[in-house]
Amino acid sequence: MPIGPARMSLMDHLGELRMRLVRIVVCLLISACVFYLATPTITQFLLMPVADYMPHTETGAVDLNFFGAFDAFSVRLMVALWTGGVACAPIILWQILAFFLPALKPRERKWFIPTFIAAVCLFIFGTAFCYLIILSPAFEWLTDQASGFGTILPEAGRWIDIIIKFELGFGFAFELPLVVFYLVLFDIVPYSKLRASWRVVYVALLVFSAMVTPDASPITMGLMFAAMIFMYELSLLVARVALKKRIAKQKRQLELEEREKQEAKEEFENLKKATQKHFWG
Repeated sequence: MPIGPARMSLMDHLGELRMRLVRIVVCLLISACVFYLATPTITQFLLMPVADYMPHTETGAVDLNFFGAFDAFSVRLMVALWTGGVACAPIILWQILAFFLPALKPRERKWFIPTFIAAVCLFIFGTAFCYLIILSPAFEWLTDQASGFGTILPEAGRWIDIIIKFELGFGFAFELPLVVFYLVLFDIVPYSKLRASWRVVYVALLVFSAMVTPDASPITMGLMFAAMIFMYELSLLVARVALKKRIAKQKRQLELEEREKQEAKEEFENLKKATQKHFWG
């Protein structure tokens, strides 16, 4: 990965930014054109977890409906762009890192490659978890709401759009361990506070789960919430094992701060008593 010099003029920075944006756009366009041709196969793959709740054609493929003249093209383009973005994600991340790395110190640069690998792995794990575990019960519950009430006609654009949102939501949500790890690593939030404030964190994760899930289903929100709690507790465990010395240092600092606060409070109380005794005898 080529890295520019640490010191450049404003125009040089803008030139490098333009170069990297052009590389990202070209990669996205090429990959989208390639995946556009394979859109039917990709679409059937995306719909496999929910195929049991949809009508099928005579060949066994999921039968989708288009209600507009241009819907088929827009759906194929959306699937191609989304697939191209996922396929080009490593290139996009590398270009972003290459642009910002010159501004960092050498000891800070060493964290980028592990961060990149961890972020990619967690995102893949989140999307796989959604695909294998979440989509089927979520759509089973959603389609069951029409039982005795109406007939569901699967509209291609809406169904594929909600599946993509599910995948992206879980993919980004599973980056939580990385966030917690760096909060502890860079002393932004001490481990002890994260551990002690678990009730507040759980409520925040519940709100986040309700916001990220693209439907109003309590099933998907509950599954997302359970997964987020597991990832949060796992991230605290990993941080506790990997950053044992740093956590011990944070604990000593907190104890020192508490002791200084207590001493200051006692000194203030003594001064207050002395002042009252002086004026009132």
